[in-house]
Amino acid sequence: LDSVLIQSSHQCTFCQLVFPIRMVPSVPLCWLPLLLHSSSWCVCICVCLLLHVSSLCDVAGVSGQYPLVQNLTVTEGGTANMTCRVEYNDNTSLQWSNPAQQTLFFGDKKALRDNRIELVRASWSELIISIHDVTLSDEGMYTCSLFTMPVRTAKAYLTVLGVPEKPQIDGLTKPAIEGDHITLTCMTQGSKPAADLRWFRNEKEIKGAKEVNASGKTFTVRSSLQLHVGRNDDGVAYTCKVDHEALTQTPQQATEVLEVHYAPHVEVTPSLTVPQEGQYLKLECVSKGNPSPDPVMWTKDGGDLPDLDRMIVEGRELTFTSLNKTDNGTYRCEASNHLGTSSAEYVLYVYDPNAIGQHGTDHALIGGVVAVVVFVTLCLIIVLGRYLARHKGTYLTNEAKGADDAPDADTAIINAEGNHAHAEEKKEYFI
Repeated sequence: LDSVLIQSSHQCTFCQLVFPIRMVPSVPLCWLPLLLHSSSWCVCICVCLLLHVSSLCDVAGVSGQYPLVQNLTVTEGGTANMTCRVEYNDNTSLQWSNPAQQTLFFGDKKALRDNRIELVRASWSELIISIHDVTLSDEGMYTCSLFTMPVRTAKAYLTVLGVPEKPQIDGLTKPAIEGDHITLTCMTQGSKPAADLRWFRNEKEIKGAKEVNASGKTFTVRSSLQLHVGRNDDGVAYTCKVDHEALTQTPQQATEVLEVHYAPHVEVTPSLTVPQEGQYLKLECVSKGNPSPDPVMWTKDGGDLPDLDRMIVEGRELTFTSLNKTDNGTYRCEASNHLGTSSAEYVLYVYDPNAIGQHGTDHALIGGVVAVVVFVTLCLIIVLGRYLARHKGTYLTNEAKGADDAPDADTAIINAEGNHAHAEEKKEYFI
């Protein structure tokens, strides 16, 4: 064979020049008979052409025979669909293997006994499998292999999100006492990556202190809230919400309503501003406390109510059906619970309707007189001020006014160095 090839080498010089040997990696055995019996350089050219076309096809096949995959993110408990595709495949098998390099499917043949893994579609151009009820242990690098020579592979990373558990709020004492310091702690487990916890006081978001601890592949997250309890916190809802990319719908949350016990606070509110004889009057004892300070106690001037026929107590209200002068006095409302006692007073003075009308007329008359006096006084002050301003520096004593040169007195005041003779006689003047 070697001697034949050497003898025919000069006939294939043209072929080698046009189609370099590097583009013809190998000579298939099927062409050897033709080469052995070829005596024409044309045959050599044809052989080279065939080999070149074959090599070009091989190159094109190599460029299109790389498997294509994509990374995938799935929530724990969900389903992962692993897809491997090939653009050009010359009937070469595809295979999926897990991170432990265990074969899952070779073509349409299942290789691993796992009921969660199923075949979706298998062809020369793609291999799709599904993994149901995904767990955190399924996370890792999966490999799709195309069994060419050499074997070509592509890797896809499967990320499994850990779903956080429903949060729990601890540290709430029921009931809390006004003035207490308490710490509310919200905790959730099983998240991957670590979840985010948010606090809300009713609908307003407030800031808590966050703490994250790793537990295997998942995280335990805590958030603490420091509270100085006041009566305004009674009935307030504190909510802890979990934010995580695995929660695609409404976020998980926990809510606790704070109950605060506090001593009562009392106020007395009358139904009339100026109570008069014969009128109907109601005094309401407004008491706020927790527990509710019921019932309340009414007293007059430190003793019991004197006339229960006209003074009716119903719940927190004291009602006078018809007022008279004997009702004048100090009324006290007192309320208490196990945390303390509070009281408020109202001084009742019953007016005579006729006296109120007369006093009203007198007050109007007095007000008018005072206004007139004030107006006249202001006018006098203004006039006197203007007069003094005009005659400033022109006042003379009586002796100066009686002198013969009285008309020159103003000049003498201004020019003190005038006539010395007259100045000796008229010294009693001033500016």
